[in-house]
Amino acid sequence: MRRSLALLRAFRHEQDDPAACYSLLARDAADQVEAYGPVRGRTVVDVGGGGGYFTAEFRRRGAQAYLFEPDVAELGRKPPDGAVVADGYLLPLADGVADVCFSSNVLEHVADPQTFLSEMVRVTRPGGLIYVSFTNWLSPWGGHEWAPWHYLGAERARARYRRRTGKPAKHTLGENLFAVHIGSTLRQVRARDDVAVVSARSRYWPFLASAVAKAPGLREFATWNLLLILRRCPP
Repeated sequence: MRRSLALLRAFRHEQDDPAACYSLLARDAADQVEAYGPVRGRTVVDVGGGGGYFTAEFRRRGAQAYLFEPDVAELGRKPPDGAVVADGYLLPLADGVADVCFSSNVLEHVADPQTFLSEMVRVTRPGGLIYVSFTNWLSPWGGHEWAPWHYLGAERARARYRRRTGKPAKHTLGENLFAVHIGSTLRQVRARDDVAVVSARSRYWPFLASAVAKAPGLREFATWNLLLILRRCPP
């Protein structure tokens, strides 16, 4: 419960103190990855990692971590050394080079999640780990900065955000934010023969994190953010 409350408090200050928010989130995510083995000496590919907080945390733990981010503006003024501007649909990497392929809260921002996931699988070695988390559309946070008013419609929610803040919303449904659902994503992943689902659970929920993700219907609201841990299967 303490962990969940700390993360929620940090999210409240994402806009005014992003460094504190994402540094905490990066430490938490790295802990989740290391629950399946240390990253020291491993190759970690961070897909869509924005300002590089996750990459920096993995490097701090001794990993050879590399950031691939398609949006130059998201890299900020001081991106990590070796950061590459690259699309997650077509990573400039050979097959099977990553011990861990990592993506935090990116899937809801891509128009073709299946292709994005396939590329993450491609660059992961057999036996390697794939970490994917995303905020599903029907989550209370599904509309991002204009949540929870997205339940009343995206355009109405965006208009309300502009009236309240005096500035346009960062996200537009169908352009850089997409309605991704847990049920359909799980079905797509489980239908693949090149990965095994190690865990599917709520990323932030303090208890019954796996149970809530198993309840059709309820999970679309109550999971808030789905965390998938996948293992690349041998060919």
